[in-house]
Amino acid sequence: MARAFGSVSLLLIVLVIGLMLTSQQSAKSRKQQTQAVDQAQAAASGIAFQQAETQLEQQHALNGTYAGTSLAGFGVTLVRADASTYCIQNATTHLSGPGGTAAAGPC
Repeated sequence: MARAFGSVSLLLIVLVIGLMLTSQQSAKSRKQQTQAVDQAQAAASGIAFQQAETQLEQQHALNGTYAGTSLAGFGVTLVRADASTYCIQNATTHLSGPGGTAAAGPC
């Protein structure tokens, strides 16, 4: 009887340790997934800004102004535009141009 109790206790200890290790690995995996999603969103945001900047520069080359440029479908909003400057933004980032870099927050 004592041997059976000892074997069952050992088995339970091994199971508990296994569960603890699995939960730690699961937390690390979730953190890595979150980081990967954040990196993908940042990359997509950068591409959207590049495409919108190209559209704005084409508008400026043709008409001498950034005003009136349509950015539909680029995933960004044209907040302000005049003959020499513009500011575009998405949900988390903005870019003042021309020649600016993306920064956190609204225009």
